[in-house]
Parts: sequence; C-alpha cells; structure tokens
Amino acid sequence: MGMKVAIVGATGAVGREMIKTLAERAFPVDEAVALASGRSAGQEISFGEKTVLKVRDLDRYDFAGTALALFSPGATVSAVHAPRAAAAGCLVIDNTSQFRMELGVPLVVPEVNGALLATRPKKGIIANPNCSTIQMVLALKPLHDIAKVKRVVVATYQSVSGAGKEAMDELWSQTRGIFVNDPPLAEQFTKPIAFNVIPHIDAFMDDGSTKEEWKMAVETRKILDPDIQVVATCVRVPVMIGHGEAVHVEFERPITEKQARDALREAPGITVMDHREDGGYATPIEIAGEDSVFVSRIRRDPTVPHGLSFWCVGDNLRKGAALNAVQIAELALRNGLFAA
Repeated sequence: MGMKVAIVGATGAVGREMIKTLAERAFPVDEAVALASGRSAGQEISFGEKTVLKVRDLDRYDFAGTALALFSPGATVSAVHAPRAAAAGCLVIDNTSQFRMELGVPLVVPEVNGALLATRPKKGIIANPNCSTIQMVLALKPLHDIAKVKRVVVATYQSVSGAGKEAMDELWSQTRGIFVNDPPLAEQFTKPIAFNVIPHIDAFMDDGSTKEEWKMAVETRKILDPDIQVVATCVRVPVMIGHGEAVHVEFERPITEKQARDALREAPGITVMDHREDGGYATPIEIAGEDSVFVSRIRRDPTVPHGLSFWCVGDNLRKGAALNAVQIAELALRNGLFAA
C-alpha cells in the first residue's frame, strides 16, 4: 500500500533527483506532490514514465494527510516549513543544513548509523548530511570498525551541481564564453569557475575556515564518533556532477592496506576501484548517475604511525543527497516509522 509523498524544492537539482530516485526505486507512492515557491507553481515535472506532476505553492500547501516529505528548498525555507509539516504528522527528511546539528534530530547515513531510526524521532524530522560528509563517512565507517579513526585531513574537489542549477548554468555559459572571447561573469561564485578552482564553499567563519569545512568536521563527529578530529579544505572545481575527496586518515591501531581494501569491498554502498596503473581509479565523469561511492588510491601514509590515504568520488546529487534521503525513507518504512 502506498502513501502520499511531498517533495519540497522540487524544481531544484536535488529536488528533481529526489523525484527521479523515488520512481527508480519504486518507493510505494500513491500520490506524489511537487512543491516549490509560488513563482515556480504550475511548472511540470515528470515522475516515472507516465506521470507528470504540476508544481504547487509550498506556502499554500496543507501537509495533513501527507506521510512523507523530502525537503531540499534551502535552509531558511526548511526552517519555516519542515516543523509545520512535522506538526501535521508528516515524517520529514531534510536535505538542508538547518537541522543537522540540532539535538533530537538524527543525522543519518543508513549504512553507517541507520540504527538511530529504530524509533520515530520525537520532532518528526530526520536530517540528511552534507554531500561531502556522506561520501567520506561511508568510506571511513568500515575502517573505523577495524582500527578506530583518530584524525582525518581531507581536501575536497566539489562539483558545481552542489551549488544548484544556476551554478551549473554558470559553468556552462562561462566555458562557452571563453571560446568566443566573451569575458566570464561570476555571479554564483566569487570568481570565475570555468578553467579554475575556487578554495571557498559557503561563508567564512571567524577562524578562517568556511562553513562547508566546519560541516564536514562536526557532522563526521555526530555521525561516526565524537572523538574524531577533522580538518578540511573544500574546493569548488569546474565539474558538473560528482565530488572527489583526497582523504588522509590517522588511526589509533595498526591497519594494513589489504585490511582496508578488503573491508571496503565488503562495505555496503562502496565500490573499490583501485588498480595501480594508468586509469586504475575512479573520476567524477565516470561515476555520475551511480549509486556507489567509489574508493581508489588506497595506500599507506608513512608520515604518521598508523596512517592510510585514499581517494573517493561520489555523485553528489544521488548518494550525496537524493539517494541517501530516499534510503532513509526506505529504512523508516521497514521500521514502521510512518504514522498510521
């Protein structure tokens, strides 16, 4: 038996991917409702092969009778409407940063800490982690189980789709403009993104870190282990879809490359592509549209007593956002968390 499901922020890159993922995974939906701001009302979005959803105005929508709402409209919008949906009895899975560090709101990657969803959260809200955090903790979890992660140093290479559809359009238009001698105009980013890299994602904080870097640290501790130390440098790169991460891990106990490789091969949600030869590693262009996080370049880090380094890539719109949210919904369904 299906349920009524709302997708909030349905016209954005992640919202569209959520709709696509619900259909692909045959989530039991009796009625799907696409919601966005009033200016987007009336737009049409395909749901599966036969259904077309007409976007409705979020401000006017009554969540009573809606069992599940997948939110990805931006943090300020979620702050207003996610509690409203939860108060109406709807289970909310929020992809924004609004509730991730809030007490009483589980921050979930199902393969890592899905046990948190044994019971329905009292606030009725489950938070989806940051895209870069999701793929890193997914790779760290099987290694942490063996040798306990002590410290992580990570540099990210994040695609423009992480900043939304307008950012993707900006990369496209800037790239095209360079070939016709049209100077690039930076609107979505602080500097031109075409043929460039920008070491700045989200707002700067007082200590010189950006909020994206802070998110990776605090979210990793909330999801995996409060004692793990994380330092991140988050960089936007001229790639449409797919985040890459160079991860350097210090462990409390010895761990070999073989142990790590074997554990990662057995871990759910991970694909190991690690051949020490030209092309024997995964890159963003190859993994766009894939559900797995791909791990490559597994090797010993000789600069610390118990250290390993690896490279991982994942589709930030899928496992980094939409797929993880739908997997949370699937786990909630299996555990009977939806209101009768």
